[in-house]
Amino acid sequence: MEVGAVAAMRYVTDGIKAAKLVMRHTEHTLLVGEKASEFAISMGLPGPTNLSSPESMETWTKWKDGRCQPNFRKNVSPANSCGPYSPTHYLQHPGETCSSIGHILTSNSGLPRVGLHSHDTISMAVIDRMGHIAVGTSTNGATFKIPGRVGDGPIVGSSAYAVEEVGACCATGDGDIMMRFLPCYQVVESMRLGMDPKLAANDAIARIAKKFPDFLGAVVALNKKGEHAGACHGWTFKYSVRSPAMKDVEVFTVLP
Repeated sequence: MEVGAVAAMRYVTDGIKAAKLVMRHTEHTLLVGEKASEFAISMGLPGPTNLSSPESMETWTKWKDGRCQPNFRKNVSPANSCGPYSPTHYLQHPGETCSSIGHILTSNSGLPRVGLHSHDTISMAVIDRMGHIAVGTSTNGATFKIPGRVGDGPIVGSSAYAVEEVGACCATGDGDIMMRFLPCYQVVESMRLGMDPKLAANDAIARIAKKFPDFLGAVVALNKKGEHAGACHGWTFKYSVRSPAMKDVEVFTVLP
């Protein structure tokens, strides 16, 4: 229950260090945007730093030249362009019911999918020799995201969660979908109620897949005894484990 997070933060390379500064040196939970960057730099982190690389600029230029496709917008006009955009469908039909609007908003198959090569989340859970548990998540977010978008990385209970007397959870995947379910909070609370890590992980993923059968994501559950398990949907997921008894890192593969 000691938490720090930052989101939409530019010009600072060490996002996870900035989040720790929020936890250690403020009474807040989450800082965002330009002011998060100013806070991190004022607390001693290097910056402002240009976070673009030749590779990222080349990728962005090709995407821009391709009429900004694919992107994460839906129900906008003109659809196959870089904008500016205006809303379509539901604003033009004020008499529509909630159910018909819901169908329109969820039936765009042209949206990009978050997958192995379109995001870079790192999430980790650690138990120290005293039994203290810590979790952390760091990410650049989804490729070609809309400026200002915040995924599940800094959302407590979604990408990571820990309760010392129970265990911890880490998650990765389509954060825009996963944060609606707080899967890591669900995993830890399920373990609190007696589920083993495997059952708790499978249950959390199944809850999401029931509503969004096309989503991609995974969770790793870890109880206070160090027992662990993963669950995934839409991809084959791998996670790594290291303990004092192990000579090297061991990689576990989880099938959907």
